[in-house]
Amino acid sequence: MRYVLVGGGVAAAATAAALRRRGFDGEIVLVADEPDAPYERPPLSKDVLAGGDVVPARKPEWYADNGVELRLSTRATAVDTAARTVRLADGADSGKNSRKDTGEDLPYDALVLATGMRARRLAGFDGDRIHYLRTAADARALRAELTAAERVVVLGAGFVGCEVAASAVGLGKQVTIFEPEPTPLARVLGAKIGTAVLDIHRARGVEVRTGEYVETCAPVGDRFVLDSNLGHRTEADLVLVGVGALPNVELAARAGIATGDGILVDEFGRTSALDVWALGDVAAQSHHGRRVRVEHHDNALRQGQTVAANLTGEEKPHTDPHWFWSDHYEHKLQSVGRVRDLDDLVLRGSVEEGVFSAFSLTDGRLDGVISLGRPGDVLAVRRALHSPHSVTADELRDESLPLKQLLSR
Repeated sequence: MRYVLVGGGVAAAATAAALRRRGFDGEIVLVADEPDAPYERPPLSKDVLAGGDVVPARKPEWYADNGVELRLSTRATAVDTAARTVRLADGADSGKNSRKDTGEDLPYDALVLATGMRARRLAGFDGDRIHYLRTAADARALRAELTAAERVVVLGAGFVGCEVAASAVGLGKQVTIFEPEPTPLARVLGAKIGTAVLDIHRARGVEVRTGEYVETCAPVGDRFVLDSNLGHRTEADLVLVGVGALPNVELAARAGIATGDGILVDEFGRTSALDVWALGDVAAQSHHGRRVRVEHHDNALRQGQTVAANLTGEEKPHTDPHWFWSDHYEHKLQSVGRVRDLDDLVLRGSVEEGVFSAFSLTDGRLDGVISLGRPGDVLAVRRALHSPHSVTADELRDESLPLKQLLSR
């Protein structure tokens, strides 16, 4: 019995670990196209840029100790679902991300696709000192050039853009962010909470240009000159493009496996192909009656545990509430659950002071929360989401009423 896991992140590593923990004694082969063993991606935009090392998902010796074969610098290029094989190519890059075919078709009894995502690229924004951040190699290259830079421009105020900006400020750099939306993270947090994030960055000296984007970026001498849609000109030593990411669905799509905004899976992690599963950032999963694709570390970890349970005989759906965090200087932004309407949130605390929780409430039940600087609120909501409770908006606003007690009634 051989299970093949394709992917070099937390999702694949979590699946392997859970399989062994649950007593699976067959072969496990983990195929990853990067040279690093599976690692955690959140530190790439923070600790690694500050000089730290990549954080492995498991200790390097764990794989050999637990009989997990690592095929690093190896890309899965095709899946034959009828023959139950994965075609492999080695890590030699011939110039256009192509790999040399090894001629090996690796048989599988079950296949787990944890192919993750890649950075969305902007046409015309490539070359020396223009960076994208998705992999350990990206982070190391960015760190090497960030050290010598004085002025840094970040395109996009999403999670990656904001976190890189904070890391650059921590290294003493002058930072300008261009963001076409009215606030950072507007589509994820809404305007009011996005304004709180905007204030945090501006308070640390970051020039945040909202409602503005860069149209051209040209090297002039040893710097770049960037021109915006509003006619502003900015100079930079280094540019980070953080305009989102795309799910790596191509391997599945070529195999005839159903895809959309991700690889489509049911609540158990099964794809449309027999004995093929998908999880992590790439998986568009049926979750409490709606299809969602979640791009966060905790979800990848927990989906790995769920898929391993199903591979070893359980019938276990993935129902865990989604939780994420993002660090901005000393501020920690967190969210758990599903926030239904960003324009209709119940506030507890002070947005202006940057310490608050914003709750999504439907018919007396919480759907989720976005919180800044109040981790206890996130923990209380996480525990309550799938438990009986009843609460009103006025009660949530009243800080004299302990949240934990309100949600345990």
